[in-house]
Amino acid sequence: ADIAYYQNDNPYLTDAEYDSLKKRNEEIEARFPELIREDSPSKKIGAPLKSGFGKIPHRFPMLSLGDVFSLEEVDDFVLSVKRFLNTADSIDFMAEPKIDGLSFSARYENGRFVQGAPRGDGTTGEDITANLRTIRLLPQELPADAPRILEVRGEVYMAKADFFALNQKYEAEGKKTFANPRNAAAGSLRQLDPKIAAQRQLDIAVFNLQLAQGRSFTTHTETLDYLRSQHFKVIPYCLLRTHADIMAEIDRLNDTRMERPFDMDGAVVKLNDLADRETLGSTAKFPRWAIAYKYPPERKTSRILDIVVQVGRTGVLTPKAQLEPVRLAGTTVTFATLHNQDYITQKDIRIGDTVVVQKAGEIIPEIVEVAPEHRPAGAVPYYLP
Repeated sequence: ADIAYYQNDNPYLTDAEYDSLKKRNEEIEARFPELIREDSPSKKIGAPLKSGFGKIPHRFPMLSLGDVFSLEEVDDFVLSVKRFLNTADSIDFMAEPKIDGLSFSARYENGRFVQGAPRGDGTTGEDITANLRTIRLLPQELPADAPRILEVRGEVYMAKADFFALNQKYEAEGKKTFANPRNAAAGSLRQLDPKIAAQRQLDIAVFNLQLAQGRSFTTHTETLDYLRSQHFKVIPYCLLRTHADIMAEIDRLNDTRMERPFDMDGAVVKLNDLADRETLGSTAKFPRWAIAYKYPPERKTSRILDIVVQVGRTGVLTPKAQLEPVRLAGTTVTFATLHNQDYITQKDIRIGDTVVVQKAGEIIPEIVEVAPEHRPAGAVPYYLP
């Protein structure tokens, strides 16, 4: 699954399925530490680098974030930070949308963009400098007062509208479509030909200042304000103090996520004070001063009215389930992708079935499971023409 997701940009598990497997592995290792393998996913960040690109060692390790899946775990995180800092006073935190894109670092020397790389395995990333240059909103030159060396970290993403347009174009041409905007963005940045990346309408949001030589800051909000003054597009954020404020902002981000141009799968909660971050430090994989709260995928029940087949320009057949309209993740869903015959056969999907539907990556509606107990009499297995 890691190879499919990180290297091939073509996942076969949903985020929820992957997170469930990862959590199960961690639970087994916690209970039976003697079973921990050297190649365990709990010890890895990202995946091995894709061939065809040069390698760039990260001057600052590009760690991932520890995932939590309940508000109780968010509460535990806040309390653990206070215990570690040995304080009962209020602490400033920040919350920002967790964009589902491809994390990258960019280096500037003497005000010019010189180098960029994705996370890779956390210590080394592929040299995608040429592809990053094609992103219009990534500054190629900084203002005259820029530091001699500046490094930032951010997220490359494909806006939902551009993703839909790209998939419609590929579907009409009989080409393989992308599973979600994240994989479309990652696949675009990992093209050996920068012209392809330039055609994909990629966007960015910068969320961290790694280094600004000769300048010092006391809080993360100061660094983001500074990056904005340097003409970077900075991720939206909210400064929070109380536990109630943090919980309310997580809910607000969830309630408004369908209104945003990018796909997001959670909320990131961070400590604001940079000195306190240094005190907390990091594990081998995660910083102790930040977490990612992952939103559960919304699921609804509907009924398959019909199965229709779309014919691509080259003759490729793409089956879709026509559904009774259902409100899901902020939109009314009337169709769900069925991918291919193997998918239909594996799930035993039939016309008339009652099914559970969710949005894969919060974008493309798909059928999670069939409720066979509600199957109408006479429903027969479906086969593509």
